[in-house]
Amino acid sequence: MAAHLVIVDRRADFPWRKDNLQVVTAREYIAKPDAARGRDQRVINLSRTYEYLGTGYYVSLLGEARGERVIPTVKTILDLRQRALTRAMLAEVEEALNRKMKRLSDRPEASFNLLVFFGRATDRRFADIARDIFDLFRCPILKVQVRLKQGWTLHAVEPLSIDELNDEQKQAFEAALDAYTRASWREPAARAQARWTLAILHNPKEELPPSSPRALQKFIKAGEALGIEAELIEKKDFARLAEYDALFIREGTAIDNHTYRFAKKAEAEGMPVIDDSNSILKCTNKVYLAELLKANKVPTPKTVILDKRGLATLDQEIPYPIVLKIPDGSFSRGVFKVTNRSELEATAESLFEDSDVILAQEFMYTEFDWRVGVLNRQPFYVCQYLMAKKHWQIVKHGGNGRAETGSSRTCLVEDAPKEVVDIAVKAAGLIGDGLYGVDVKQNERGVFVIEINDNPSLDLGVEDACLKDELYRAIMREFLRRLENRAGPHTSAATPNG
Repeated sequence: MAAHLVIVDRRADFPWRKDNLQVVTAREYIAKPDAARGRDQRVINLSRTYEYLGTGYYVSLLGEARGERVIPTVKTILDLRQRALTRAMLAEVEEALNRKMKRLSDRPEASFNLLVFFGRATDRRFADIARDIFDLFRCPILKVQVRLKQGWTLHAVEPLSIDELNDEQKQAFEAALDAYTRASWREPAARAQARWTLAILHNPKEELPPSSPRALQKFIKAGEALGIEAELIEKKDFARLAEYDALFIREGTAIDNHTYRFAKKAEAEGMPVIDDSNSILKCTNKVYLAELLKANKVPTPKTVILDKRGLATLDQEIPYPIVLKIPDGSFSRGVFKVTNRSELEATAESLFEDSDVILAQEFMYTEFDWRVGVLNRQPFYVCQYLMAKKHWQIVKHGGNGRAETGSSRTCLVEDAPKEVVDIAVKAAGLIGDGLYGVDVKQNERGVFVIEINDNPSLDLGVEDACLKDELYRAIMREFLRRLENRAGPHTSAATPNG
């Protein structure tokens, strides 16, 4: 078993005798680096304070410099000092806390503090919450301020020292320490030597993921050939994001969920991101897209941005059937076709409960929708998505929660109608230089842009039907280009195939 070295400011701070622990003072550890060196050593820094550039801070800093595994790390110490960053990192845990509070029969009635010792909660009701917080901030003793306002919030997380604990709390700390030092010290899996690392954010439980597990493996393999080591991560890995060089989001995006926070965090770290937060912001709101396309004279079906007052005259502007859309729907969710006045009023009333503004659009029947994939302002695949069986949309959402999709046909860019490809590239260029899937309808009146998707499907047997592995290599080459040029803008003239 690996040796554990406990660092304290004063020996009296650690009143226990443990055969598996060696206790030294912070001054001894800093001044005599060879006095307490052991094979495969783990360092538990129990300094009274981790103040920046203080003794406790230097214990962790020097421990890492010496190649020892230290808790807390310098990164954790610095993270805990930044209240805004801490709050952002705790967003997912806070959601879990509020779900738990709804289930508890003996929930607290007021704000309280939760102590966490090596991931163990002093209040067993919140054992899973404590573990999640410890996974974000690996610090021996944490005080979590849980506040009750309109809902439950994780107001702050701060480190404590042993001398701040009462006798009962010290007993709980000792038990947690014993359990922690007996368990194996979990470390991230060793990475193969690669020039760059890429995090691929996905949700294995997503009903309609943009890329299936097999497709995700294709991305990983394509990256290997270019010196990019790609690793799948999930929303629980927010705290680890800065370990990587770039981020590829492969799950449904939205402004009000973790995907947007991941994009913003990655950008703050200077990482290339697909899709970037600006693209998510623009593409996920159909009202914004409608105005953007109209302002730039991109043809679309007749569209009206609608509030409650405009409902009275809507059917004078657009004949039935009319398509109603919520601003931030995806994968055909939040899209409804109405055929008469009563359906219009009932559906609109329901949609206005969630949004002050909705979108009304003329219904345009076609056998299929074109989807043009655009990467860094260049088209690289074209698909035809056929409507779901006995339905007017590509995806049919059933009452049982299951979704049915229509079949597809894929062609090379050069084999697709030029006017379809050109209008799609123009529309995508209004958003940025990321990865987009532009939906286009074509009929006897011409071509019309329906939607610009910031997180388009890239899947086996569909989008890659013609390009095969080249589709995945194109994405990885774009990441490589951005990684090599990240000191400058991401707008070089290189194409996906260049």
